[in-house]
Amino acid sequence: MIGPSAPRPHARKEPLLIRKALKIRVHVLATVLLAAFVMSLVAVFLLFALGRFGQVARDNAGTIFEHMADAQAQKLVALVSGARLVVESAAHQPGRVYVQAGEPDAVLRATLLATVGANPSLYGAYVGLADGGFFQVIGLAGDPAAGLTLGAPEGARFAVRTIDGPGGRAEERWSFLDADRRELAARSDPLRFDPTARPWYRIAPPDGALGATEPYVFQSSGALGITLVRRLSDADGVAAADLSLAGLSSYMAQIMAGRPGGTLLLDTDDRILAAAGESSGGMAFVAPLSRIGSVGTPYLRALHAALADQAELSDGILDVDGEAHVLAVRPVEVAPGIAYRFVSFAPLAVFAAPVLEVRDQILLVSLAVLAISLPLAYLVSRRASRALVQLAADSEKIRHLDFSGDPRVHSMFYEIEVLDEAHRTMKHSIRERTAALELARDKLSSLVESGLALSAVRDTESLLGSILMTGRRLANADAGTLYLVTEGGALRFALRTRQDGLPSREIPLHDPATGEPNLRFASVYAALRRETVVIDDLARETRFDTSGTRSFDADSGYHTVSQVNVPLVASSGEVLGVLQLINALDPDSGAPGPFDPEIISFIEALAAQAAMAIDNQQLLEGQREMMDALIRIIAGAIDAKSAYTGGHCERVPELAVMLAEAACAVEEGPLADFAFTDADQWREFRIGAWLHDCGKVTTPEYVVDKATKLETLYNRIHEIRTRFEVLLRDARIARLEAERDGADPADAAAAFEARRRQLFDDFAFIAECNIGGESMTEAQLARLEAIAATPWTRHFDDRLGLSQEERRRLAHVPAPTLPVAECLLADKPQHRIPRDAAPDFEPRLGISMAIPELLYHLGEHYNLRTRRGTLTAEERFKINEHIIQTIVMLDRLPLPKNLRRVPEYAATHHETLDGAGYPRGLDAGQLSIPARIMAIADIFEALTASDRPYKRGLALSEAVEMLARFRDDGHIDPDLFALFLEAGIHRRYGERFLPPAQVDAVDTSAYLAR
Repeated sequence: MIGPSAPRPHARKEPLLIRKALKIRVHVLATVLLAAFVMSLVAVFLLFALGRFGQVARDNAGTIFEHMADAQAQKLVALVSGARLVVESAAHQPGRVYVQAGEPDAVLRATLLATVGANPSLYGAYVGLADGGFFQVIGLAGDPAAGLTLGAPEGARFAVRTIDGPGGRAEERWSFLDADRRELAARSDPLRFDPTARPWYRIAPPDGALGATEPYVFQSSGALGITLVRRLSDADGVAAADLSLAGLSSYMAQIMAGRPGGTLLLDTDDRILAAAGESSGGMAFVAPLSRIGSVGTPYLRALHAALADQAELSDGILDVDGEAHVLAVRPVEVAPGIAYRFVSFAPLAVFAAPVLEVRDQILLVSLAVLAISLPLAYLVSRRASRALVQLAADSEKIRHLDFSGDPRVHSMFYEIEVLDEAHRTMKHSIRERTAALELARDKLSSLVESGLALSAVRDTESLLGSILMTGRRLANADAGTLYLVTEGGALRFALRTRQDGLPSREIPLHDPATGEPNLRFASVYAALRRETVVIDDLARETRFDTSGTRSFDADSGYHTVSQVNVPLVASSGEVLGVLQLINALDPDSGAPGPFDPEIISFIEALAAQAAMAIDNQQLLEGQREMMDALIRIIAGAIDAKSAYTGGHCERVPELAVMLAEAACAVEEGPLADFAFTDADQWREFRIGAWLHDCGKVTTPEYVVDKATKLETLYNRIHEIRTRFEVLLRDARIARLEAERDGADPADAAAAFEARRRQLFDDFAFIAECNIGGESMTEAQLARLEAIAATPWTRHFDDRLGLSQEERRRLAHVPAPTLPVAECLLADKPQHRIPRDAAPDFEPRLGISMAIPELLYHLGEHYNLRTRRGTLTAEERFKINEHIIQTIVMLDRLPLPKNLRRVPEYAATHHETLDGAGYPRGLDAGQLSIPARIMAIADIFEALTASDRPYKRGLALSEAVEMLARFRDDGHIDPDLFALFLEAGIHRRYGERFLPPAQVDAVDTSAYLAR
């Protein structure tokens, strides 16, 4: 029961102190809130107004400054246009006006003097001819330094330079004129100037278009400048006009006189051609052709940063050391396709001052309004805070889950009265719901825990028990039953809480006679309709047949009062079963009663979790069963391939499991730490054992079953026998021919008989070699060589009736002329079957077996020379290759984590402890105990198998003796071999799988004592 907290020391003083503290806090909070509200309104207004004024100021300043920048740029454009006009005018003069007989035409001289005199910023104008003739006018009024450089007398305003063409004087004649064009002085200098070699002459466009040079040093004065050029229209030469960078800077300084900010003229590479502006910003001291980034003045630092942020400068606001400046950029076209940029900037404040003054006045008015509003807000908040303090005090009690008391609050504010009423209603509701929420929280926590627990259960029986017990605990039920739907369409008793046997009868979902739904039983109804069925009072239940429950109560003495039947529905919609809970117990009295309606949703949620867990469990079990069945099918197919090795893939797992079970039971010694700890590990081992020869699906049957050396798809000894028959016939014919030719019949008969006996003896020897039982001696090999060389005559074409593949192998072998003598035992080219491609195994698989050159060698002599057994080296590799294919096949399988060691168990039974095994050459340190078990099981089964065509099955004693030799040679694990004998596994296996004749006595002590 949730109520007031227990009394504490000073309990009477604390509420008073809390109320006082709360009253102060609420009062202050209300004042602050109202003040904040008023201040927020003022702030929003000011932010909006100031923002708008700032924007208006920026827009106004930008507009004014753009007009100024346009005017300044136009002046600079006019200057450049004047220079262009000079060039155009000079270029279009008739050819006769250029330098003739050492002097320029009077018209050209007057034109250039007038133009240069009218443009102080123009350094000079001139005409250069292809024959070396040259005429130049330099203005000295706008550039006093040029006069000093040229050695002009005082008062000189023009410097005129003339160079004759071919046939003239090889000198430069200088004439210095005053403002009235009167000559003040003259001199002649040695000729050091060739106009055709100058940059301005070379870059003049050949099509007569206007061109411009990059900034360069003028030859006459050493000053920096640019030159506008154009080809002469009526002569072979170039007209040009010079603009000195110093002159441009002076001109821009005149434009900026008395104005703040600065101006720049930038070329296409962002080099400064001319600059002017306030000396405080360093603009008056910028060297021509400096790059913006190399000059440390405030203005240029800001421009450099702007250029770094955007590819092209544009009009806008520029920050110069924290001060906003308006920026304007205008193009100045020097020549077609060559445009410089005129950059102008000035402080924003110069243009925004009137607008900012209005802004400051509005700010003062707003502050005055704020000063009046704050005291008013204080008075209003104090009035409202009295009632709020009371509500806060009661809320503080609720915060500590103390719902005692029911104070009423009176206030002059309607909203506070409504708030008080809502507060009291809320308090009452919280008091009631808190208890319910705590109960629901416990149920939800239990439900979540049960869901996690169900998902972790691996076996079906434990899962069903967990479902039933969790449902019983969640619903506080006395008992319960879990039904599962059978494949026959019935509900069977899967589990119940009573510790007695489950009823064997099943409840059919449909009437067996009519096929109609069997809805008279509550559990069946829940399953078919997928609905929860609640029975509050079984004694009064009329909807369903409760006779079975009543009969159970009568027999057991139990009293069923209530039931809830919840279907277990999988996500696919399939009904898997029904969870039935019986008799909800009262938490206080323990008496049975109806189930609380609010608990039903929790039971249904549990049922959904249970259905999912059961469905997953059934799915996993089905997948495991299907996978195990597929593995057994593969193993059976491998056994079925050969009539002689059938059962090997089935017997090896049985023998391996016997030895593994014995190893897991060992409690001391080297095997004490080995154990398979769960069902997954056992299953992993069994699957590895079943798949240990899965690679044999790629091995040809005739190689697996090869019982004689000459066998391929059939035993070729009969071909050899036929040749002996031919030789015998030839001997008989030879005897008859000898008698016909007059030889003594007795001698001919004796020779024939000797030959006949030799042939029969040789064939018997060949047939014995074909068996491959014992190792062949050197003498036997020598005799085989002699017999193989015996000639016989073939009359028929051996290329008739061949397959395409056989004909392909003979394509490079010339056909002999028939009849042809051949060896009795042939190793022909067609017997050598090449590989299509050498196997290429991934290095990570660790395959280290040597691969023969040929796929097969079917030569008769070659096969009969096999020293021991029936298999050639190629066939032995083909047999052994099955374990490589096992590795490759299993490596491609996406095995789950609990089956990751299957390839290890399946593919290591031909490895030996001494590292001499195959296919990887693993040693003892690399072979696990299960892998060693597999090796012993595979060897012992192969030794005792009685279905091999090339050997007999060994008796138990013989097989154990062979295993002992393998142990002594370091091939198999000695501890497992000892356990194999001590546990009597050899005998148990023999009694189960071997014929009685092979199950003889084995003296195990003799082998264990070694």
